[in-house]
Amino acid sequence: MIKGLHHNAYRCRNSEETRKFYEEFLGLPLADALSISESKTGRTTDVLHTFYRMDDGSFLAFFEAPDQEFEFKDQHDYDLHIALEVDMDNLHKMFAKGKKMGIETRGISDHKSIHSIYFRDPNGYVIELTAKIPEKTPPPETAAAEAKKLLHEWNEAHRAA
Repeated sequence: MIKGLHHNAYRCRNSEETRKFYEEFLGLPLADALSISESKTGRTTDVLHTFYRMDDGSFLAFFEAPDQEFEFKDQHDYDLHIALEVDMDNLHKMFAKGKKMGIETRGISDHKSIHSIYFRDPNGYVIELTAKIPEKTPPPETAAAEAKKLLHEWNEAHRAA
């Protein structure tokens, strides 16, 4: 039934600052934009909706709504982050690029079957770039079975009445 991700959408403070980060820094081309003047409930609004295309055809999208205050709540990385896949060479290149440009850059973190680096975009969102380590990546069936086992153990340990 579900074919894949079309887009995830997030609020942004400033569409141009957001474009510079996603298009110029990360290399995701601005692919579409919609100016929205009326909501589906008939409310007058003034919103710009922008879309940045990834290689698989899906998008990261943002809404700038100047008539509505946007206060990003600083959150723990576990609460909210956007993880995007790259190859290992590009992971290292982007790590160096982030440091050189003075963008908050953290990592490289070893997560068993992937390595990750982290940036903070102009809106406050954490962006993770992650590269698979093929020789450490289990087959999907094995990973799913291990995940179900771990979830069961977690629930037994944390939900016991």
